[in-house]
Amino acid sequence: MASENNRMSRRVRRYARVGTSVSGLAARMAGQRYLGMPGDSSRNAAELRRALGGLKGPLMKVAQLLATIPDGLPDEYIEELRALQSQAPAMGWAFVKRRMRTELGADWRSRFEMFEQDAAAAASLGQVHRARGADGRTLACKLQYPDMASTVEADLRQLKLIFGIYKRYDPAIDTREIIRELTARLREELDYRREAGHIRLFGEMLENEAGVHVPTVLPKLSTGRLLTMSWLDGEALLEAKSRPQEARNRIAQNMFAAWYRPLYRHGVLHGDPHLGNYTIRSDGSVNLLDYGCVRILPAAFIQGVIDLYRGVQRDDRARLVHAFESWGFEGLSSEMVDALSIWAKYIYGPLTDDRTRLIDESGGGKFGGAVAAKVHREIRRLGGVTPPREFVLLDRSAIGLGSVFLHLGAELNWHRAFEALIEGFDSGALARRQVEILQRAGVPEAA
Repeated sequence: MASENNRMSRRVRRYARVGTSVSGLAARMAGQRYLGMPGDSSRNAAELRRALGGLKGPLMKVAQLLATIPDGLPDEYIEELRALQSQAPAMGWAFVKRRMRTELGADWRSRFEMFEQDAAAAASLGQVHRARGADGRTLACKLQYPDMASTVEADLRQLKLIFGIYKRYDPAIDTREIIRELTARLREELDYRREAGHIRLFGEMLENEAGVHVPTVLPKLSTGRLLTMSWLDGEALLEAKSRPQEARNRIAQNMFAAWYRPLYRHGVLHGDPHLGNYTIRSDGSVNLLDYGCVRILPAAFIQGVIDLYRGVQRDDRARLVHAFESWGFEGLSSEMVDALSIWAKYIYGPLTDDRTRLIDESGGGKFGGAVAAKVHREIRRLGGVTPPREFVLLDRSAIGLGSVFLHLGAELNWHRAFEALIEGFDSGALARRQVEILQRAGVPEAA
C-alpha cells in the first residue's frame, strides 16, 4: 500500500508540474498572438517536450498517432513528441513476477515451459516477453505497465492542453473530433480482452490471405492486462528494403491486402500502420503484430470512401461533394471543396491510374507532406474546417501505408489492386457481414 501511495504522490506532483509548464507556454503563445508578435514555433515545441518529458506511456502512443495525421499538429510539435518515444524502460523482473502472479495466479510459472525474464520488446503501454507453452509452442506474452488506466486519463488531459496550444498557434483545423477519436482509441487499447477479440476478428477476415499472418490468442493465458498469443517470426520492414524489386513488390501487395481487405469487405480498419506493428517473412508474407488500435467504420462511411474514389476517377465534382458530406464535413463552401479535393486527388490519384507505378512519383520523399502543407494553407485562408472523427484514423492509415510503400520502392498497378477489392461493393451486404463477424469475434462496435 505504501508503494502504491508513493507512486500516486509522485504522479500528482508530476502532473502538477506539467500542468503549470504547459499552461505557461499556452499563456505566452496567446500573448504573442494577441499582440501580433511572431511566435517562435520551434522554441515553443521544444518547451512543450521539456514540459512533457516525464510522461511516457500514452504520450508515446499519441505521438505515433499524430505523426501521420496531416495537420493534427505542426511539424515542429510532431518532431518534439517523437523525441518522447525513446524506448520505454522495461519493467524489472521482480515486478513482472508480481504482475504475472496477479494475472494468472501463484502457480503461473508452471503454465509455461519457459518464460524469458528480459522483455523482447517494450512498447508504449506494455512490454512483450517471449515464452514457451506447455505444448512447446513459442509464445508472446504482452504485459501491461502498472497504473496505465490512471496514467492514460491524466495524459489525455495533457493532450487536450497540447491541442489547446495548437489552436492558438493555428486555428485552421478544429481538433475537437481528433481529440475525441484519440481518447476513445487509447482507452480501448487498455483492454487486452478487446484486443484479443480484434485478433480473432482479423484472423477470420484474413484466413484466406496466404500472404498475411495473424497470431492465435491463448484465452486461458490471457486477461484484461495480459495478452498471450503465438509468436510470429520475421524481420523488420526496413531490413527488407534491400530485397530485389520483385520481392519488395510482393511485400507491398501483402501489406495492401492486410489493411484494405478488412476495410472494404467488413468495414474494419487497422488504424496503427507504423513500422513496429508488423514484420516480414522470408517469402514476403506479412506478420501483423498489434491490434490495439482498430476502428469499426459504418458501411455508409465506406460507401463515402468509394464515392470519393469514383469522384476523383471521373472528375465528378458533385460526387466529391456528396462523399465529403456523407463523411460528416458540414457547411462546405465551393472553395473549401476545392481545397479538400486537392488532398483527395493526391490520395486516390494512384488508384485511378491503370499502370504499374510508384505510389508517389513526385520525388518528394515524404508521402503527402508537400500536399498536406498546401491544403492546410488553403484551409487556413478559408477559415478552417472540422474533420469528422471517423476520418482521423482512415487518413492516418492511408498516409502510413503510403509511407511504407515509398520505403519499399514498390511498383504495382494500384488501380487494379483497388478495383479488385471494391468489385461488386454493396453497403447493405457489408453492414450485414460486419454485424455477423463482430458477433463471432466478440468485438463491440467502436465508440
